[in-house]
Amino acid sequence: MKIITLNDEAAIGQAIGDRFCALLQENPSAVLGLATGASPIPSYQHMISRFKAGAVSFAKARTFNLDEYCDLPAEHPQSYRSFMHAQLFSQVDIDPQNTHFLDGNATDEAAECSRFDALIERFGGVDLQLLGIGRNGHIGFNEPADTFTQGSFKVQLAPSTLEANSGYFSGEHMPTHAMTMGVGAILRAKEIVLVATGAAKAEAVKAMIQGEITPQLPASALQNHPNVTVYLDPAAASLL
Repeated sequence: MKIITLNDEAAIGQAIGDRFCALLQENPSAVLGLATGASPIPSYQHMISRFKAGAVSFAKARTFNLDEYCDLPAEHPQSYRSFMHAQLFSQVDIDPQNTHFLDGNATDEAAECSRFDALIERFGGVDLQLLGIGRNGHIGFNEPADTFTQGSFKVQLAPSTLEANSGYFSGEHMPTHAMTMGVGAILRAKEIVLVATGAAKAEAVKAMIQGEITPQLPASALQNHPNVTVYLDPAAASLL
């Protein structure tokens, strides 16, 4: 792993956004793996500013999102499809048909997961995957478990994840399950960038980088990937 500590979220967003834009300049048809939540927003904001400046185009890119809630309408404002539309897709020139999500409302969950994984492979795999990390060390919605997951699957969200995300639902019932890329699928990306900010992530960051590789801390599997860059602010890096 390459560890980079920058002053704040804006600096991290600029660095990650520039990496995505550089890839698209090199390969306009690149396959991008995208994440949701607060951590990636500065990166998306920087990508949008580069697009508006005429420095990059998303017109030929394809995207695959890490995860999606189950039993939540796709048009719900807290669905990850809605998040991506608001935070990135509606503000750049990407073709909506080239943006791909797991369907959390699929009646045949196994078939949906197989479809999604096969589609990633059809387009040559993810060139650059963006990740955050949960306080319990989850990546995507891969919660602590007895074994590392492989392909996409349906997961019951851990109590700490429900607590961390419940604020987005403003008193509404929050989904308790999600569909997510498995750890094995994430590790098949050619390059991975992970962002972690704030003191609340410091313990998970330390365990990810310096701890043993264990499915009880899914992000630790990134130690086995040959091309991972971790971007931290001083608070998230405080225990290293």
